[in-house]
Order: sequence, then structure tokens, then C-alpha cells
Amino acid sequence: MARKKLLLINPVNQLRRGFSNDPSTSFMPIGLGIVAALTPDTWDIELLDESFEKCTLRPADLVGLTAFTANASRAYEIAAEFRQAGIPVVMGGIHASMIPEETAQYVDTVVVGEAETAWPALLRDFESGTLKPLYNGGLADVQSISPVRRDIFRYPYVYDLVQTSRGCPMGCDFCSVTQMCGKSYRERNVEDVLDELEKVTRPLIFFVDDHLVNNTRGAQERAIRLFKGMVQRGIRRMWFSQASLNFADNEEVLYWAGKSGCKLILMGIEADNPEALADAKKRLNLKRGVDSFGQVFRKMNKQGIGVLGTLIFGFESDTREALFRRRDYILRSGIDAVQSSILTPLPGTTLFARMKAQNRIVYTDFPDDWRHFHFMHPTLGTAHLDTPEIESVMKEIWLSIYNKENIRRMMFRTLWRTRSLKAAYWAYASNHNYGRIALEEVIRSHPDGVDANMEWKNKPRSLYLRLTDWVMMLIYAVAWGKMLREMDAQVRQSAGSPDPHV
Repeated sequence: MARKKLLLINPVNQLRRGFSNDPSTSFMPIGLGIVAALTPDTWDIELLDESFEKCTLRPADLVGLTAFTANASRAYEIAAEFRQAGIPVVMGGIHASMIPEETAQYVDTVVVGEAETAWPALLRDFESGTLKPLYNGGLADVQSISPVRRDIFRYPYVYDLVQTSRGCPMGCDFCSVTQMCGKSYRERNVEDVLDELEKVTRPLIFFVDDHLVNNTRGAQERAIRLFKGMVQRGIRRMWFSQASLNFADNEEVLYWAGKSGCKLILMGIEADNPEALADAKKRLNLKRGVDSFGQVFRKMNKQGIGVLGTLIFGFESDTREALFRRRDYILRSGIDAVQSSILTPLPGTTLFARMKAQNRIVYTDFPDDWRHFHFMHPTLGTAHLDTPEIESVMKEIWLSIYNKENIRRMMFRTLWRTRSLKAAYWAYASNHNYGRIALEEVIRSHPDGVDANMEWKNKPRSLYLRLTDWVMMLIYAVAWGKMLREMDAQVRQSAGSPDPHV
């Protein structure tokens, strides 16, 4: 029997492609790695990731696409090209799962839900010539969650993505994870996770769980077994993940997290006042209270772990003054790095359903307008602000957060609190990267503002920057430079390429 070729494609929003080829901000599409693992070895598999190269038509027997909402219209463009050439196209992932009726208009087959059940059945039908228009995988049993096939990731990704669980009961207003992955945590066996971790080859690990330490009984003990197991097995990798405020509830969890290589945790803070937290249905944060957040940050810093806080702007109750107060909270809170985004109604969320019913979404020419749903552009107003006002305010806020002097001040504070040069580096790099993403248009086309190095374009360098340049040069010379050179060599080796820009 002749071998068949499966082409797996990760599309990228072409409007936001300016900085997407930075390896430190491009994550391997783990879902496609799972699809590859579920595919029999009678198939040849190729991955094409538009974070690194633009898709062009090439031979294949079957094309598989995945896409976040902001990339969906690009995915449909790619699908049209391959279908015109007579190659059937399948699409799954979060966007296709949330609105399969739309996706079905642009591809031959839609996969809804998780792949473990759907994909083997789809391939059997394809090979027998009976491919169906829809396959619903639902929620996979935890024992059947597939390991990731990593040999397809030929690009210079800095991170190996690993999942230890799926599911989230939180049901935040703006998030579709609960809809996609269910309300219950499905936890993989810790020993299986450790076995997988022993096989990863890239310098950094990102645990993609929505809550690495969940709120079920025994979750803290499970986390300790995982982190302690990494130390005992000699898995020496810096790692990052996502967690809620309860990550800091147990000092032993924090100790072993730091000991096993944790340098930065993305934590959903979202807002600085009860009204906005209530808008977001961020119940855990609301229950604990904004005044408790700083204590969580300091407990994590004590173990050498930085906090990457996510803050959202544009909740229903937000006024102009409220947005600036949230900016001021960021600057004084002690957060080490910040992901600041604009509230965006994604399909599958209660926010989207409500805003659509109220005719509040300003971009509705779908699928083309999905390209605006990337969190850096307002797609709806608040009770007090329209979208142009939000856009203007956010530009000012982002400039005050992400300019070079401020992110350098944040870095030195992180270094002081964590006593970790590595945690300080990743906090600094995260702020730099988020700034470039948030201010991409300003950097590219505005004569004022900041450049790609986050330096002011039309202002002299401050005395603070000139004085601390020498300190930064010393830190690079004694620590960061060596770390980055070692990482670069490891990334190239993992990608199988001597060239870091494939």
C-alpha cells in the first residue's frame, strides 16, 4: 500500500505577523503534535507553522488545520487553496469546536472537541473513502490522553509544551476553556508526566494546564510529587506555567516548584477592583480580595519565582479613570511581568453570547473580522467608553507600562525580591515581548512612542537608563549571555537545524 502524506498546518494572523517569528514567543502547536501521535506510522507527516514560514501549496493526501479565533480567517484562506487543488481539508481546535457551523463552510471536515477519540475514526473513514463532515471527540478519558509526538517540530521552538491535566471548573466570563475541555480536572498520572519530561529536549518547559495546581482534594500533594519527581529524576529545565492564586497556598508546593526549575507563573489577576472582578466572574479572586494579591506575589518571589500577572482592560464597569487606576495598580503592585490585554468576546464564552445578543460587538463581518480578535484591539465598548476611546487610552497605558525604563525598573525589583538572575531575565523578556505585541502598530508606523527596543523614539535616554546600562552589560556578561548561548545551541539541536531561523 502506498504511503499517504498528512500535512498539518498552524496558521498565523497575517495582520499580527510582525513579531511572530521571534522563537521566544512562538509556541509549538501541541494539538497538532497529539494528532501526529494518533496517526498510524503508515502515514508521512509534515508540520508547517506560519510563525516561521508562510504556507504555500504543496503535495498532500490530507491537510489538518488548527486555529485560535484570531487566526481562523487565515486558516480558511489556506483551506480554500488546498481544496481548489483537490486536497481534502480537516479543521479542529478551539475555534472550530466553538462554532463548527461556520467552519464547515470552509473545510471538508470539522473535528469538534478533543482528538483522541475523533482522529482515529476520521482516518479510518478517509482511507475507506467515507469521510464525514463532522467528528465529535467530546472529552477524552484521562487514560487515553495522548503523549505528544515531538519529532514533527522541526522549527526552533524554545519551549517544549507538556500538559499534566485538562479541564477547568472556573467558567470565567471571557474564557472558553471550560466549554472546550469540561468543568472537571482530568489529571494524568504523575509518573507518566515525568516519563514524558525525561524525553523533552528543548531548554524550557511550558506546562499548558490552565491551573497547574487545581482546587481538588489532593491537588497540592500531586503538585509536590510532580515537582519533587523532577528533582529526583534530574530533569534540569527551567519551566513556566499558568496558575490561580491558590498556587501559593502551600509553602511546600512553592519550595519544590522553585527547586525543580520554576521561574515564572502566569497568574490570572484580571482586575484591581471588585466591580471588574464581578464582571469577569472571577470568583476566586473576588472571594480572596485584591488586598491579598500582594502577599501571594511575595510568597512566590521568596522561592525565586516571578509572577506574570494578566490584567484585562475594558470590562463593562470600566471608565476611563478605572483603566488608569488599573495601570497604576500594575505599576505599584509588585507584579514582575504583565500581560495587559483588551477584553475580547471569543466564541464559546458567555461574554460572546451576551454581547452578540445585545448587538454590542463592533466587528461582525465574519469570518474576515475574526482577525481583529487578538486582544490588542477593542472589539466592543463598555457602558462608559466606546472603542476609539478604549484604543486611545490603551495606547497611553501600554506606553507607560512597557517603555524601556519602566520594564528595566521592574526587572531590578524582581532581581531584588527573587534573588534569581534567571527569574529576572524571564520577567524582563516577557515585558519586552508583550510590549512589542501590544505596541506593534506604534513601533511600526508612529513617529512618536517607542521603537522595537522599547526606547522612546523622540526623547533623550533618561539618566536612569544610562546609569544602569553598565549594570545590564555586567549581568549579560556574567550570566544572561551564557544562558542564552546555551539555549540557542540546544534549540538548534532540537530542531535538527544549524540555522536558528529556519
